[in-house]
Amino acid sequence: MYLTVFYYVLGMLDINQIRQAPDFVIKNIERRKNTEKIQLLKELIIKDEKWRKAIAGLNDLNHVRNNISKEINELKLNGKDISTKLGEAKKLPLAIKEAETLENNLKDEVDSLLLKIPNLLHESVPYGGSDADNVVIKTNGKIKKPTFELIHHGDLAVNLDLAEFKRATKISGVGFFYLKNQLVLLDLALQRYALDILIKKGFSPIQPPFLIRKEPYRGVTDLDFFENQLYKTDEDLFLIATAEHPIAAMYMNETLNEDDLPIKYAGLSPCFRKEIGKHNIDEKGFFRVHQFNKVEQFIFCTEEQSWDLFEGLAENSENLLTALEIPYQKVNVCTGDIGEIATKKYDINGWSPREQKYIELMSCSHCSDYQARRLKIKYLKGNEKKFVTTLNNTMVATTRLLRILLETYQTKEGTFKVPKVLQPYLNCKEITNHN
Repeated sequence: MYLTVFYYVLGMLDINQIRQAPDFVIKNIERRKNTEKIQLLKELIIKDEKWRKAIAGLNDLNHVRNNISKEINELKLNGKDISTKLGEAKKLPLAIKEAETLENNLKDEVDSLLLKIPNLLHESVPYGGSDADNVVIKTNGKIKKPTFELIHHGDLAVNLDLAEFKRATKISGVGFFYLKNQLVLLDLALQRYALDILIKKGFSPIQPPFLIRKEPYRGVTDLDFFENQLYKTDEDLFLIATAEHPIAAMYMNETLNEDDLPIKYAGLSPCFRKEIGKHNIDEKGFFRVHQFNKVEQFIFCTEEQSWDLFEGLAENSENLLTALEIPYQKVNVCTGDIGEIATKKYDINGWSPREQKYIELMSCSHCSDYQARRLKIKYLKGNEKKFVTTLNNTMVATTRLLRILLETYQTKEGTFKVPKVLQPYLNCKEITNHN
């Protein structure tokens, strides 16, 4: 799949590409249905033209200064009057300083605008304005209609002494929880089972720092937009929203060897987020919360390697859901719903038997070289340095999957049957309030 190498996949947000094909870039960004970004792009094109003129003007002044210096030396050697040329030379430092200031200011404006322009979209991304326009490309698993009224997963967790929500709200606020007893083990089992799958696929397990400085975070994502959604310390450090971010920044300002690619990581970390989605907080549940554990797939690779690896990332998550016997849909996310970092994105949505609908569990993104350009991560191909391609996908966000499991595997008697593949990790087949 995707054997053709498209030009716009190779140089995301390379300023030279914007200069060479501004209409193409504008039309591509227009597919995102974001008028603000289009205006920023048009402003960038204008600022960049002014910047290039400022560079040319500065170069001209430096050229004049060099010529005048040569002329003054020649006049001195020939015993001629240099007063006129000295007068011209004295005017140049101020003019050059003003030209340098203008050039530096315009460069800063261009760089700032460039960071705000989203990635270019792959041609296979469906056109649309919202998640209603996302295209289902695969459905797997048989949906079974419940034979009894299902209990809310949060209520079931409380009934079985597996979680505390009220006391967590008391000490931390809404959107937090205590996991207890076998549910702690089930959370760990999901993480370990996911890691076991990925290690067999050649992924190296990694636990990244849970705090990141502003500079690398700005390279990973649009920090101006997301900063209010992150938890920040007094020391200008941010608690990570996902292991993707510190892993992506791991090789910042480095050049890798082509022979070492792809580099595949299975990132294990807690995640901290102020923003918890478009809907209200589930005050007695795990679906939309401020803190959760996650295993994240992340790959550094070449563009030529990337598309097969991208499909493989999605398959890993699909295999996990298949093993847990959770019906799911794989969705090609449309232009109006895709994030700014991705050139293409899949969502993998699991079936909620209580709500009788699919809900998002995993998100798989091909980011081309967008993140790598911001972070200055390259690889050496012969004598040429090229930007790497980055891919990421949620293998498991445990709280979301706990919700689905507690709904899918609860019994009429109010107990919880442990999925077969997780039983070895818990040493039991069923969780009751007597365990």
